[in-house]
Amino acid sequence: MELTRYGEITSVVVSSRGEIVQEEYLDGDADTLRNTRSCTKTVASMLTGIAIERGLVPGVEASLVELLGARVDDPRKRAITVRDVLTMSSCLDCDDWDEASPGSEELMYPQEDWLGFALGLPVREGTGFSYCTAGVVALGIALEQAVGGSLPDFARSELFDPLGIDHAEWQTTPLGQVSCAGGLLLTSRSLLALGELYLRGGDGIVPPEWVEESTRAHTRIVPPEWVIDELTEYGYLWWLRRYLGEDCLFMSGMGGNRVHVFPGLELVAVITSANFGRRDAHALSDNLLEEQILSSRIVG
Repeated sequence: MELTRYGEITSVVVSSRGEIVQEEYLDGDADTLRNTRSCTKTVASMLTGIAIERGLVPGVEASLVELLGARVDDPRKRAITVRDVLTMSSCLDCDDWDEASPGSEELMYPQEDWLGFALGLPVREGTGFSYCTAGVVALGIALEQAVGGSLPDFARSELFDPLGIDHAEWQTTPLGQVSCAGGLLLTSRSLLALGELYLRGGDGIVPPEWVEESTRAHTRIVPPEWVIDELTEYGYLWWLRRYLGEDCLFMSGMGGNRVHVFPGLELVAVITSANFGRRDAHALSDNLLEEQILSSRIVG
C-alpha cells in the first residue's frame, strides 16, 4: 500500500469479514497507543447506549443539566437533552468550526473548569448542527455521575474487556474530570475492534437498538469546505456518508484519524494520522480510503 503521498499517516489496519487483510505501521507498531482525538466522542456514544440499557440514564430525552445535578437558571439550557448533545444540536452558542464562536474549544482548553465553561455559554439563535466539543465534555461528566463511579472503569468492564481491549488511557480536564470529547489513547487494533463491534450489530455489548438508532441520520451537516463535504450526515456522535457508492458510518478525529465501518462490504478500515494543522487532513484520509482500500476491493 502506497501511503507516503497522504502526509503523516501513522497506521492503516483493514479487516474484511472479521479477518485482518491489511496492516501497516509507519510510526510505532501494533502496541503503540494512538491519540484518537475526536474519535473519542463516538466511544462516548457507545457508553451512553450501554448506560441507557443498564437503566443508569433514563434515555436520550433526559435533561443533561439534571444528570449533572447542576444549577442552571436559564430554562433553555435546562431543556438541553442527551439527544441534543449526541446530535450536536443543543442551544449552546458553541461551534468549533468558527473561531469567533464563544464556545470554540480553543477558548475552553485554557480554562480550569471545562464543565463550567460549557454550561456558562450563551444561547444561540436557531437550531441545527453545530460542532461543539464543550457539550460532549459535559455529557462525559454527566455519564460518569450517572454510572456512580469512574467512567474509565465502566468503559473497561462494559465495553473494552469484552472486546479484549486491555490498554486505554483517557484524557482528563484540569479539574481531573474524565473527558469524552477527545484524546482517548487506544491501539489501532483496538479501534478496529470497536468498528467491528458495530459491524456485528453490537454483539450483545452495545444494545442492537442503540447501534441502529445511533447510526441513523439525525441531522445534515453544512460545514466549511475544508472540514468534510456536504454529503455527510450525523447520527449520535457518528458520521455518516457514502464512499464510492457504499454506505459508511465512521468515527473521525482531528488530523484525519478515522474508523470506517462499511456494513454492506463487511469491512472496517482504521486510519491513524498525524496530519495535524493541515486543512486537507480529512481529504487526505478520504483519498487514502478510496484509492488504496476501497478501489482495490470494489473496482478491482
